[in-house]
Amino acid sequence: MTYIEFLQVHGGRMADGTVLTVVQFLLATVVAVAVAVLFGLMRLSRNPAIRGAATVYVEIFRGTSLLIQLFWIFFVLPIFGLNLDKFVAGFLAVGLNMGAYGAELVRGAILSVPTGQWEAAVALNMTSRKRMWRVILPQAFVIMLPPWGNLVIEILKGTALVALISVTDLMFEIRQINISTFMSVQAFGTALIVYYVLARFFVTPVMRALEHFMSRRIGRA
Repeated sequence: MTYIEFLQVHGGRMADGTVLTVVQFLLATVVAVAVAVLFGLMRLSRNPAIRGAATVYVEIFRGTSLLIQLFWIFFVLPIFGLNLDKFVAGFLAVGLNMGAYGAELVRGAILSVPTGQWEAAVALNMTSRKRMWRVILPQAFVIMLPPWGNLVIEILKGTALVALISVTDLMFEIRQINISTFMSVQAFGTALIVYYVLARFFVTPVMRALEHFMSRRIGRA
């Protein structure tokens, strides 16, 4: 069977799997961004309990394997009465894991905003909340976008693990096709191409455009 024939026979299944991979990626990214902003701000709190809780979360999720976290969420939590659909467990595990890394990017970016900007906001008699949302976070957002570009690509690649809990994403379909055809080069070669195309021609341009847009918004371009 030629590669063209391989695609003609199995292309539909791989296309369906790719769509599910993209959905998992987008949902995981939303979770990761929300978690990163929340826990990044918590890590800067003056309240030791809030700061401590955020530190525990970040250290646990950064210090353990995404695969183990995925299995815990899907296989272990039901023992304690929390049953999650495999689709939800998939993007939630990836989002929570990557959100822990993102939280440190958020914290570092906020601390990187020049001291003069903080002092200027205080001189304008802004409240701490208004100072953060109107002055500090927009500048921190521009600082954190380049490393976030790498993290978003890691989120995309991390979604490949959800196949291990039978989410019918691209990797699940590829594995099933490989088992039935033993055409490993064609199957996994196609997966490699699809993931590269998604990262290079979807994620990277979007993140670069966002960087340029935000830089212009705050007058850095």
